[in-house]
Amino acid sequence: MSRIGRKPVDIPADTKVIIDGSTVTTEGAKGTLTKTFSPLMTIKREEAQIVIERANDEKETRALHGLTRALLFNMIEGVSKGYTKELEVIGVGYRAAMQGQDLLMNLGYSHPVLYKAIEGVTFAITGPQQNHIVVSGPSKEVIGQCAAEIREKRPPEPYLGKGIRYVGEKVRHKEGKAGKK
Repeated sequence: MSRIGRKPVDIPADTKVIIDGSTVTTEGAKGTLTKTFSPLMTIKREEAQIVIERANDEKETRALHGLTRALLFNMIEGVSKGYTKELEVIGVGYRAAMQGQDLLMNLGYSHPVLYKAIEGVTFAITGPQQNHIVVSGPSKEVIGQCAAEIREKRPPEPYLGKGIRYVGEKVRHKEGKAGKK
């Protein structure tokens, strides 16, 4: 049996979970998330916990068992505490600013780059040079996708290290043509 799938998911006191067949809706302080899971999984609520059981021991069902539990845990964690991803903008003249709910970035192109806000995602700009972007919201999947799309606008380059990177990301630097001497 799946070690992850066997573990029950604890429900915090401030979170409301509604199970309707294979569709689960979670409501909490940070928002509401709804997801439909595979009908091969049986999702039950037992007091302050959710238990996931599988219908059979086929390979696909075993794989879905742990996945379903992990997705449910992320939904409950997201609506109660929320998720954040932090990015750094590094480079001379590179900066980010808010334009209403959207993110406006100067990244060395001939034009500013505008990233439209997605429903449920909030941006914050910190740092003295306006070079620190915080992406936050209840859905771990959506937050990770937004952060990846922002990083994609100007990925860090290996010679000078300029661009957008995750906080704590290590960029391998290359020597350049003067390094061979």
